[in-house]
Amino acid sequence: MEIRRSVDGDWGGIWPIWHRVVAGEDTYVWPADTAEADARRLWMLPPAAEVWVATDDGRVVATAVLKPNQIGLGDHVANASFMVDPEHEGVGVGRALAEVVIDRARALGYRAMQFNAVVATNTRAIALWRSLGFVVVGIVPGSFRHRTEGHVDLLIMHRALQ
Repeated sequence: MEIRRSVDGDWGGIWPIWHRVVAGEDTYVWPADTAEADARRLWMLPPAAEVWVATDDGRVVATAVLKPNQIGLGDHVANASFMVDPEHEGVGVGRALAEVVIDRARALGYRAMQFNAVVATNTRAIALWRSLGFVVVGIVPGSFRHRTEGHVDLLIMHRALQ
């Protein structure tokens, strides 16, 4: 597996993952029917954001976006989003990508990383983030319409980087 910064040509491998994950309606707030062009605009953000991919034999198997959590006086805290191809879940791809992105955030001078909307039923992600030092600093009750569980909480998770 290789983890690297994304290039424009990676979108063709990112899109099927993005679409499949979002269509599950259990981890991201974007509508399941988001058009590809809109998805690309939402994920392939311009600098100061960085898009990352994990590849296996040249095939994209996971992706992440690293960006400032806020603009201006809040841009010293990073935010990141991660998606792993469901066929590659549970084998360490997400952890490896997360470790690289966290290290990159630290190298860029971010003082902390914050996730603003971790779906409370996403136990695999929550366990990963906790194992990497994140703690829940807030709960937004019933803020996510889960496709099978109904209204569930969103968690705000945070960890210091410096």
